[in-house]
Formats: sequence, structure tokens, C-alpha cells
Amino acid sequence: MIKAQNIGKHFKTITEHKLLVMKHCFQVGLYRQGLLHDLSKYGFEEFWSGVYYYQGNRSPHAAAREIHGFSPAWLHHKGRNKHHFEYWIDYTNKREEGLAGHKMPLKYVVEMVMDRIAACKVYKGKDYTDRSALEYYERESPYILLHPRTRALLEKLLAMLAGEGEKRTFAYIRKLLKKGTY
Repeated sequence: MIKAQNIGKHFKTITEHKLLVMKHCFQVGLYRQGLLHDLSKYGFEEFWSGVYYYQGNRSPHAAAREIHGFSPAWLHHKGRNKHHFEYWIDYTNKREEGLAGHKMPLKYVVEMVMDRIAACKVYKGKDYTDRSALEYYERESPYILLHPRTRALLEKLLAMLAGEGEKRTFAYIRKLLKKGTY
């Protein structure tokens, strides 16, 4: 059953997240990514699922998975948002290799980093540190399928954030984006 108060709370949570990602993307020069980030969360399928499974301290998709074994809203979301590594999982040209993580374009890797930072800031609140995104990644990394070069860049950026802070990491990302590849 949908609780009326969850409508406002979920809207506030996803909007706070979106605005943080936008701010961070703008800081490194990714204006288009910042503006368009996670717009699908405001659509019917994702928004109302988020309201229904809203908890405030973690993604509603986790609650949906616990109940149903999967999250239809997550499948919808990751299939429309290229900053999620899951968007880039597909079969290889060699049938025997099965599914693989394919190399993500640089701008989406950067948006993914900004997404992880913002999600940690929103869900951890005052407990957020520059290590939060790396710690979250380290908990999930054994279970995720990433292209080796994408993984290496993601890990480098999250480790840089943890060790050198946001300002130096964002400066490095701006230089990397000017270079245009990784």
C-alpha cells in the first residue's frame, strides 16, 4: 500500500540526488549529463515503485528485490541510463564467452562516479566521507560485471576521491575529459 507521505519523501530524495549529480557533473564540464541525469526516475514506472518501496536510507530497488527477487523499476532504469554499468552488459561475439561488461564511454564512467558520490551523500547524510563511494564499491565489486578498463578507471577515480578528496579528483576528471579517452 502506498503511503501518502512517501510521495513527497521519495520525490525529495530523488530530486536531491539528481541535483547533486547535476552539480558535480557541471563541476567537471559534463553539462548534458548533469541536466539529463536520471530523468526516468520521474516517469510512472520508476516513480511509483520508488514511492511504494521507499525507506529513506537505501534504494527502493533493494526492498523490491527482497520481496520479489528482482525490481522491475530497476530493469527499466538501468536500461535507459547509460551511466549504469549494467546498461553495457551484453553478449560477446564469441558465444562461449557469454555475457560481458563492455567498455563504457568516458563521459558515462564519469557520470557513474558522480552518481555514486551523490547516492552516498544522500543516503549517508552527515556520515558521508570521501571514502564512502569507494567503500560501497568495494562491498559490491566481486559481484559486478565490468569491462577491465572501465573497472580500472572506476577504481582509480574512487580511490583518488578517497585519498585526495573531491577537489583534486574533479580536477583530474576535467583533464581526463579534455583528453577524451581512457
